[in-house]
Amino acid sequence: MNAPDAQPDETLALVARAQAGEETAFGALMRLHYEPTFRTVYAIVHNEHDARDICQEVWLTVWKELKNFRGASKFTTWVHPIAVRKALDHLRKRRRWYDRFLPFASPGEDHPGVAEPATHTTARDEAESSERSARLHRALAALPPKLRAALTLRELQGFSYEEVAAALSLPVGTVMSRLYHARRQLAQKFKETP
Repeated sequence: MNAPDAQPDETLALVARAQAGEETAFGALMRLHYEPTFRTVYAIVHNEHDARDICQEVWLTVWKELKNFRGASKFTTWVHPIAVRKALDHLRKRRRWYDRFLPFASPGEDHPGVAEPATHTTARDEAESSERSARLHRALAALPPKLRAALTLRELQGFSYEEVAAALSLPVGTVMSRLYHARRQLAQKFKETP
């Protein structure tokens, strides 16, 4: 999985020191786990500025709730539900704002796709690869947030079904159902996306 999980002893030591109130240990813990958390949030909200703001909220919540972490699961497994909830809450608030103040507008922001690394030598192949990646990101952005969150955790973050279920506070069966629908809708939207 991600590099932070490759060093669980370091993470657990930092958690213990942070739980004792050591702010420098919490800073190190945050630096160690910030990027995976950011990628999860960004995959849900598709806006870098919003994702950075949400991550600030996530880490404030982690600091406040760190005393509740008992080490029964990986630290990342404990942090991800916080990140997913904050990201989904942000989307709900944004949707309510649009519905209330801009009922005639669509919240369709321009979300630039991240191009895959080029494996071909020609400029045409690189352009086609970049376009496929952009289409995929547009199709992913068109999924409902709950489906997008499950798909992001499973396919982009590499979580097991059980880890996705823990992160989203859902039964494994519900996760499997959401992933089935997410993949189906993604394939359909990918076909429809210009």
